[in-house]
Amino acid sequence: MPGSGKSTIVSALKSRGLEALNLGDGVRAEAKRRNIEPTGANLGRLMLELREKNGPGAIAALLTKPIENSQSKVIVVDGVRSTAEIEVLKNVGSVKLLSIEATSDTRYKFLSSRGRSDDPTTREKFEERDNRELGVGIGESIAIADETIVNSDITLDELTELAYKVIEKWIDT
Repeated sequence: MPGSGKSTIVSALKSRGLEALNLGDGVRAEAKRRNIEPTGANLGRLMLELREKNGPGAIAALLTKPIENSQSKVIVVDGVRSTAEIEVLKNVGSVKLLSIEATSDTRYKFLSSRGRSDDPTTREKFEERDNRELGVGIGESIAIADETIVNSDITLDELTELAYKVIEKWIDT
């Protein structure tokens, strides 16, 4: 779910040399191309519009070319929301899914302090966002994750190390 620490982990993994792509960046780039202000509501509507027009895997499809053009052995993809997106990604490579879980209160605290243009500024907006994410299938993706890390009462370094160890294990198998 948004605010669980996924993007924070991805930033730390990038500093360790792993390549990373973000599905939300694809939506933000499309909003910029269309000259749409990147608010949470606007990006949410655009995400739903792209899925309606191009199918439930449309957001992941925005990343297929960058993945195909990459020279990296491992690419961390941040922000997968649905099993349809997972299927799109499986068409361009091997996929393992890591779920990061955190309580609703923890996630709201993270998001309200992050400062990105699409982050919710009220609890009501936070719940609207959660409901939108659940509506596109994020719950199913969480349920089928290959591994889960609970982001509760651990430091950023501990969280990053846990994620890195999972990825190393996947690379070695």
